[in-house]
Amino acid sequence: MKYVTIIMLVMAWIGQPLAAPTAAQASSPKIYVCPDCGCATDDRTFDQPGNCPTCGMQLIEKSANVSTHKTSVAVLLFDGAEVIDYSGPWEAFGEAGFKIFTVADKTRVVNATFGQKITADYTFANSPRPDILLVPGGGIHAALDNPDLIKWVRNTADAAQHVMSVCNGAFILARAGLLDGLSATTVNHEIEHLAQVAPKTKVVHDKRYVDNGKVITSAGLSSGIDGAFHLISKIKGKGVAQATALGMEYRWDPNSDFARAALADRYLPEINDVDGELVSTEGDLNHWEIQALVSKPNSIPQIIDLISKRIVSKTPHVRGPISLLPVPATGAGDKSEINWKFTDEDGRDWKGSALVKPAPDQAGKFSITLKLVREPNEQA
Repeated sequence: MKYVTIIMLVMAWIGQPLAAPTAAQASSPKIYVCPDCGCATDDRTFDQPGNCPTCGMQLIEKSANVSTHKTSVAVLLFDGAEVIDYSGPWEAFGEAGFKIFTVADKTRVVNATFGQKITADYTFANSPRPDILLVPGGGIHAALDNPDLIKWVRNTADAAQHVMSVCNGAFILARAGLLDGLSATTVNHEIEHLAQVAPKTKVVHDKRYVDNGKVITSAGLSSGIDGAFHLISKIKGKGVAQATALGMEYRWDPNSDFARAALADRYLPEINDVDGELVSTEGDLNHWEIQALVSKPNSIPQIIDLISKRIVSKTPHVRGPISLLPVPATGAGDKSEINWKFTDEDGRDWKGSALVKPAPDQAGKFSITLKLVREPNEQA
């Protein structure tokens, strides 16, 4: 009996009938409908199979027991669109059973990043109304200057249940006036710029995505995948989002505090005017270490002098002055190390160090190690 009960529950869950249809049901004529894509024919019924006269999609049989609605996602496309910005969420939404279609300004081939070419399903003139509007980033300058694109985004967002941007696609939402009075984020190197062009928006740097209820902005590139799973969990539940992520072999952690713009290298000085190569760069929210191999400047004193000047003048996101700490000179009389401390914009104390040494077995080159560490009593 227990086994039979489980089978019945599973059959009910997947929407299969638990009993043979009655004679009245068997004799009822079949009714066909468009798969609820948002086109003007969604409310019409048909007595024969075929294709929707409006959108061209294949009609499906209407069932009184099973909803035919699929959450629909409109993906905005434009020249320069970043592939992972829309393809990452596309995969997640598709695996979750959402219906996805693409929209561009005209019927033509869209040139996305790295040579990918894609033709949109619809134009602004005939696009169905989606449940979700997805706005990717990438090379957005032409998109921002396209009034038809901005108007379509604004109008589509008004009718959609959810709007999600990825990377600097947030700038398109801002241009459409959709971020006024909200919190938002974007790709790491555009955080300050978004704050400048969207003064009515609270721009944050320490979130992988920001959910305002209807409008979700996600940070750079792969962050859009996490934003998509978050949206799936809102619509279909956390379990469906988790199962979908597992099916994609993706490590989705809805409680992750990883945000590229919040990592500790945010507070490293901007050091340019050097010739060299990056050996390693790694860390987390509380510490960072960079190792580089430099050939120019071509002496330890010159390198130390350059780093010292950059620490004082080019360390971002600090509150108050930066203090250079005294370091004993080497036996040869050359100072090869710098230590400094500062307070960041959130009032947290940091210590930094830079060490320069001749590179072993590489004449004329120097090994540089830069480190940043938050004070222990300030770490989360």
